[in-house]
Amino acid sequence: MFGLCRIQLPAILAVAVMILSGLPVSAAELPQYAKDIHLGVTTCAGSTCHGATAPWAKSTVLQTEYVTWSRKDEHAKAYKVLLNKESKRIAKNLGIAKAEEADLCLDCHADNVPKNMRGRLFQISDGVGCEACHGGGQRWLGLHVTGIASHADNVKAGLYPTEEPLARAELCLSCHFGDERKLVTHRIMGAGHPRMSFELDTFTWIQPSHFAIDADYAKRKAVANGVQVWAIGQAKSMAARLDVMVDAKRGRDGLFPELITFDCQACHHPLTKPHWTARKTTGLGPGKVRIDDSNAIMLRAISGVVDRDLGARLSKQLHDLHIGTATGPDAFLTAAKALKQTVDGLPARFAKHKFAKADISALAKAILADAEVGEYSDYVGAEQAVMALSAIFSAGERMGLAGLAKATSKPMDEAYAALKSYDDWDYTGFRTAMAKVGDAVK
Repeated sequence: MFGLCRIQLPAILAVAVMILSGLPVSAAELPQYAKDIHLGVTTCAGSTCHGATAPWAKSTVLQTEYVTWSRKDEHAKAYKVLLNKESKRIAKNLGIAKAEEADLCLDCHADNVPKNMRGRLFQISDGVGCEACHGGGQRWLGLHVTGIASHADNVKAGLYPTEEPLARAELCLSCHFGDERKLVTHRIMGAGHPRMSFELDTFTWIQPSHFAIDADYAKRKAVANGVQVWAIGQAKSMAARLDVMVDAKRGRDGLFPELITFDCQACHHPLTKPHWTARKTTGLGPGKVRIDDSNAIMLRAISGVVDRDLGARLSKQLHDLHIGTATGPDAFLTAAKALKQTVDGLPARFAKHKFAKADISALAKAILADAEVGEYSDYVGAEQAVMALSAIFSAGERMGLAGLAKATSKPMDEAYAALKSYDDWDYTGFRTAMAKVGDAVK
C-alpha cells in the first residue's frame, strides 16, 4: 500500500473523459465517523450485486467489484498485515499486546467503527472493506439495490462520494497521513512502521480498478481529470501536515515538535557519506532539520500556474516557515499559521479551476525547472515530482496531446528507477532522467 509505482492507466480511460470546472465541495462525514451502521462486505458480495466473476454486458457498473477487491486489492489484506511478524514486533515496541485488537492499528487497517455500529454480518477481519470507503450501508443500501435511485439519492442517504476529488482526498489522507482523531506519529514510525507516502492521483490508479470511467459513468457522476485530482490531493496533503504543526497537542512530542511533519532524511542518513545539498529556496544551511515540504513545492508550481500572485505569496510563506524552524517556536508557529491560511483555500480554488492543455505545459515546465536547479535534492520532493509528471502527462494524453506519454516513457522509467531505494536513492540518476524528460517534452 505504501509502495511507489508508475501509473499505468486502464485502457478504459481512453474514452472521452469530461474535464469539469466547479466540482462539488463535499461536506460528507468520513465513513468511520458517520452515524450509519456498517453492514459488512458480504452484503455487497452476492453474484447479482457486486460479486459476479465477469462484468455484465448491459449493466451500468461492472458487477465484479467485490471480487476485484477481495482478490487483488491490498486494502482487503490490511487487517491480515496486523498478524504478521513485523506487526507483532511493532506492537511489542509500542507496548501493545496485540496489533489486531488495538484501535491504534485497527483505525487504518480495518473498518474500525464502534461495536454498536456493526451489523450482524460485519467482520473486523475483512480489513478496509466496501463501507470503509463508501460509507455505512444502513440507509443507502436499500435505495441502492432498488436500481431506481440516482447516485445523488444514494449520497443523500449516506453513500460517501468517492468520485469527488475533495472528498476522496480527505478519505484517503485520513489513513495515509492521519487526521485529528488518528495519526501515524514519529513514535509509531520509530517502532518500525513503514514510511508513509501518498499522492492522490497516483494512488487512485495503482489500485486495481473496480469501476470504469465511461460515458455512462460520466452521466451519473462528475469526472475530474488527473491534473485536478493531483492538485487537490497536494493541497489537502499539505493542509493535513500544517494542521498537525499548528495543533498544540498533535504538534508536540515532549521537548520536540511532532517529527512526522519533518523530512526523515534530514536526520536519518549515513554520517560517513556526504549528504547535504543546498536548496536556495529554503534559506537553510547544513545541519538544519527541514520540514517535509514535498507537497508544498508542488503547490508552489500549481499555484503559480493558476494565479501568479498566489504562487508568489505561497512561495514566500513557505520560505518563512523554513526560516521559522531555525528561529524558534513562536516564529515557526506564526509562519505555519500564515501558510495554513493560504493552503486551506487551495482545494476549493483548484476544484473550480479548469485545468486545460495550456496548464499541462506550464505545470510540466515549472516542475522540470525546479528539478534543473536542484530543488528536489530531498527524496520526498523527487518522489512527488515524478508522480506529478506522470499525472500531468497522462492527463495531457487524454486532452489530445498525443504522443506525450510515449515520448517521456523511457526517461520517466529511469526517474522511477532512481527512486527505487529510499535509503540509498540515486540523486544523480534522477537529475539525469529529469533532464531527459525535459528534452522529450520540448
